[in-house]
Amino acid sequence: MSVLPKVRLDGRVVLVTGGTSGIGEGCALAAAEAGAAGICITGRNAVRGAAVVKKLRALGARAHFVAADLADAEATNAILPQAEAALGLVDGLVNAAGLTDRGTVLDTSVALWDRLFAVNARAPFLLTQAMARRLKDAGKTGAVVNVITMSSHGGQPFLTAYSASKGALATLTKNTAFGLRPLRIRVNGINMGWADTPGEHAIQARDGRPPDWRERAEPEQPFGRLLRPSDIAGLSTYLLSDAAEMMTGALIDFDQNVMGAYQ
Repeated sequence: MSVLPKVRLDGRVVLVTGGTSGIGEGCALAAAEAGAAGICITGRNAVRGAAVVKKLRALGARAHFVAADLADAEATNAILPQAEAALGLVDGLVNAAGLTDRGTVLDTSVALWDRLFAVNARAPFLLTQAMARRLKDAGKTGAVVNVITMSSHGGQPFLTAYSASKGALATLTKNTAFGLRPLRIRVNGINMGWADTPGEHAIQARDGRPPDWRERAEPEQPFGRLLRPSDIAGLSTYLLSDAAEMMTGALIDFDQNVMGAYQ
């Protein structure tokens, strides 16, 4: 008999925000590969949502897409009931959606600040709260994974609202982990570093970088490449699984740079 617990999600129903591309899509696909019985993804693009649902079903999972803008609290609160109507009780949540709009302390508007906090901090709170209430009523356990960022430690000057909102999510991760511990609902977070995603490509293009920005940037990284969605997806699956059943309140720096070390 193996002494190592298996990273499996058999029988689980997992909700992944931002699941139509990038990190969220990677986390959803990894959950399906690990045997999750049902996976609900959210996003604003129905075409991409349908494409990911097709991939999930091809992996053997029941899958459902909910179109929602997480900046809208009412729309966010409607996600879990729709997911459960289609797939059953949700006992796994990956808060992977996030906005990374630029802005310094001098030029960040109130509207930008409020939108980033709504999507990056309020939406994970509302979804965690809703799932925890339903699991408590059902007498079931569960797990939450919050995809955060290394910028939650302070962040670059041009990411003021983003860094602050993700710092709030980091604190929320620990607070809810402690508060939900009596229910055996685990909450952990991933402080991810610079990643190669469709969203990052769009940001680089918007900032005027050339199309081959990644090819230029990767050789300069300590390990020779940027993070990929599959990197984060593997850790997310582990944190959702029973292999991590004794782990809650952790904030994992998933990066090739060492926070606090002199660069």
